[in-house]
Amino acid sequence: MVPENITVAHPDRLYIGGEWVEASSGRMIELVSPNSEEVVGRVAEANEADMDRAVAAARHALDNGPWGRMGPQERGVYVRKMAEELKKREPELARAWTAQVGGLASFAPIMTGGATGTVEFIAGLADSYNFVERRPSTQVDTALVVQEPVGVAVAIAPWNAPYGILSSKVAYALVAGCTVIMKPSPETPLEAYIMAEAAEAAGIPAGVVNLACGGRDASDHLVQNPGVDKVSFTGSTGAGKRIGEVCAGRVARCTLELGGKSAAIVRDDFPIEVAAAILGNTITIMSGQVCAMLSRAIVSKKRHDELADAIAKVMQGIKIGHSEDMTTQLGPVAMKRQLDRVEEYIALGRQSADLITGGNRPAGLDKGYFIEPTLFANVDNNSRIAQEEIFGPVLCLIPAEDDEDALRIANESAYGLNGSVLTNDVDAAYRLARGMKTGGFGQNGMRLEFGLPFGGFKQSGVGREGGVEGLSSFLETKTILLDGMPSQF
Repeated sequence: MVPENITVAHPDRLYIGGEWVEASSGRMIELVSPNSEEVVGRVAEANEADMDRAVAAARHALDNGPWGRMGPQERGVYVRKMAEELKKREPELARAWTAQVGGLASFAPIMTGGATGTVEFIAGLADSYNFVERRPSTQVDTALVVQEPVGVAVAIAPWNAPYGILSSKVAYALVAGCTVIMKPSPETPLEAYIMAEAAEAAGIPAGVVNLACGGRDASDHLVQNPGVDKVSFTGSTGAGKRIGEVCAGRVARCTLELGGKSAAIVRDDFPIEVAAAILGNTITIMSGQVCAMLSRAIVSKKRHDELADAIAKVMQGIKIGHSEDMTTQLGPVAMKRQLDRVEEYIALGRQSADLITGGNRPAGLDKGYFIEPTLFANVDNNSRIAQEEIFGPVLCLIPAEDDEDALRIANESAYGLNGSVLTNDVDAAYRLARGMKTGGFGQNGMRLEFGLPFGGFKQSGVGREGGVEGLSSFLETKTILLDGMPSQF
């Protein structure tokens, strides 16, 4: 069973070793619409035995199949073919996002199209990336530094942007020469099913791409499997810490793209109304469920109240509604537990800060996981709502003395994923960018460019995805010292 207007041939099966096989568990995962709270789909649930089967298939394909013997350009051809198949199915991928987590139908085509474009970009790295490089040597005639696949990779994607994040991980792994096991979130498996079908249609050899969607215990078992060489994880910091511990215990490679509590500094030279429009509308993107979200706004004390009033007006004008409605600006949060989480933080905020607007379920939307865009002002940066990731449309406005105090406040966080400054002074923007301890930074808004490296400082993660760096994370560096130049160089 899958949502209407989405075609998945085998939702009741797993894709392992080039075949659609029954899950050992005999169980199904239910997909619940956050708009209606109704079950809209079911897919097979993998258990620990299924995860072991997937690893064995990937290991066999890497060690004994043709994939490891192909050159990068050959692998790039397959990834391009997979991208072509995915492009044909972008309308389904867009509908899957809306059906599973309430992503806005008006925004879904942009999300899916951009993700497929990223896969095409990654496929191009097969031709342009320097996998073998000759370096100067004082010891031998020929010193070569080569890049080889890290091995069997597990790609674990979150529920907020499942297609873009998972497809990027898979494409990088394939271009690098790895075999891969897709482990999507149980809330959003449909994109992975479509990707498995695209890999099959593209003729990617058996076992190179595998799909097993399971719960927490099965996923933990998967990352502990000694046949896994690399885990690429995007998700919560708590889950990332567990994966990091497991990988460290057996010295497996891992890339962790984790949570954030990103700050936007509003300088005194920037117009209040423009700042309010940026901040008030940004916090509603994907219902605030973005790891790089600008969820803290820091402004000088003398402008604090004026900015709070202006943001409130913006938020009060936002149209909340079902995500299929093309005029909706703020849809539901993804699931009941997420709504409960957001409401718990709003309750904490009422005790420690000034609730300016929002904080309630919208009138007339009793069914579905809807919450008003919410603004807290005079927020203490040490409070829980300022320090912990809420992952919802909740903005904290924090007063500061000046630029340096604002920078101090921005950096007083366990996270370091993203940041921004709202200013017309590019020199000031660059100065603050260099001072903020974050993996990304943008002037005048939440600026993200996925063709460039993406990741965070501190508890926001380890390593980088995106750009050339995203490919490097699936490669191991080897130094070869020879007495002469090999003929195949």
